[in-house]
Amino acid sequence: MSANVNEIINDEILLIEIDAGIARLTLNRPKQYNALSGDMLTALQNAIDNIAQDKSVRVVIIAANGKAFCAGHDLKEVRSSDDPEFHKVLFTQCSNFMQSISQLPQPVIAEVNGIATAAGCQLVAACDLALAEEGARFAVSGINVGLFCSTPAVALSRNMHRKQAMKMLLTGEFIDAMTAQQFGLINEVVPSDELAVKTKELAEIIANKSALAIGLGKKLFYQQLNMDLSAAYGAANETIVCNIDSHDAREGIDAFIEKRKPKWN
Repeated sequence: MSANVNEIINDEILLIEIDAGIARLTLNRPKQYNALSGDMLTALQNAIDNIAQDKSVRVVIIAANGKAFCAGHDLKEVRSSDDPEFHKVLFTQCSNFMQSISQLPQPVIAEVNGIATAAGCQLVAACDLALAEEGARFAVSGINVGLFCSTPAVALSRNMHRKQAMKMLLTGEFIDAMTAQQFGLINEVVPSDELAVKTKELAEIIANKSALAIGLGKKLFYQQLNMDLSAAYGAANETIVCNIDSHDAREGIDAFIEKRKPKWN
């Protein structure tokens, strides 16, 4: 995938636009509520893998066409085979993609319209940041069809208070956008007609920061979450020493002292 400015790649199921350092990935299966089929996961994984190598991209937005952000796994595809190996491959593919979001050097913002259910809710939780329209709703509804949302539980439990996450997982009930914000699943609720604009504004703020500092900081943030306090500070010290010895940190500090805008690498 090239990163030429204003380039738009039209895939049947995933639209990719890169402009001014911001990559916009748009799920494009509106009739299927943007369900995460194997093909959709492959397209998303390929896009993320290419972006990881593209230094011109500083922020990623994941959005969706249609009335839903993402309705989770494609249940027709799930039921197309009774082979456990088929299901293992599919869910491993999804889990690998979700992990690759946190491993990506660039921050990823979910732009949530409509509903985000099951693995779609997992996708929101897996992103670094998330904005949602006022009418958005969230659920991990697998339990309603006899399937505990085990893999979404991993992402939800790392974003929300565990009892709120467990209630969603056990009941399958929807929560609205304001509740999702209170629970820590999303950052902000915005009017529907401002969703794309507000998401882009947030992306632009981040895109104007040092990509090196952002990449180091994001990696450290996720790395230290499961460490004890001493190990976390040890990892943080290594990161900040590496960061402060970089061109961007020296340039940023000099620019602050000299009262000018920094010029990042």
